[in-house]
Amino acid sequence: MFGKDSKKPQSRIDSLIGVGTEIDGNISFAGGLRVDGHVRGNISSAGDQPGMLVISEQAIVEGEIRVHHVMVNGQVKGPIHADQTLELQPKASVTGDVHYQRLEMQMGAVVQGRLVYEADSQSDKVVKFKSAAASE
Repeated sequence: MFGKDSKKPQSRIDSLIGVGTEIDGNISFAGGLRVDGHVRGNISSAGDQPGMLVISEQAIVEGEIRVHHVMVNGQVKGPIHADQTLELQPKASVTGDVHYQRLEMQMGAVVQGRLVYEADSQSDKVVKFKSAAASE
C-alpha cells in the first residue's frame, strides 16, 4: 500500500476483441486486453510485464487464463490464474478453479469451482513473531 510496487496493474486497454468476433486459438498479449467477443483458447499475458484482462458482460472465454490482473463480468469456462488481482463483477460466471493473490467478488458473481489463495512469493513483506513461550 505505501511501498513502491514495481508491478502496478495495467490501467489502459491496448487491444480489443469486439462483439461478434470469434477467435479459435491461444492469445498472448502485452499491456491491456478487453474481450467483448468469444474466445476458444487460452489467454495469457506475455513476459514479466503486468497485464490486465477485461472480460465484458457479453464475452465468453473457453480456456485457461493466466494474467496478472483479471476483471470478469462475462462467462469463463476454464481455470483462472491471476498473479495479482481477480475482480469478479456482478454478472461474472466462472466454471473452473480460480487462483488469486487478491480477490474482489461482487454480489451476483458465480464461481463453480475452487477459490485458491496463492500467497505472495515475496516473503520479505511478512513479519514473523516469536511466541512468548518460545523465548523461555
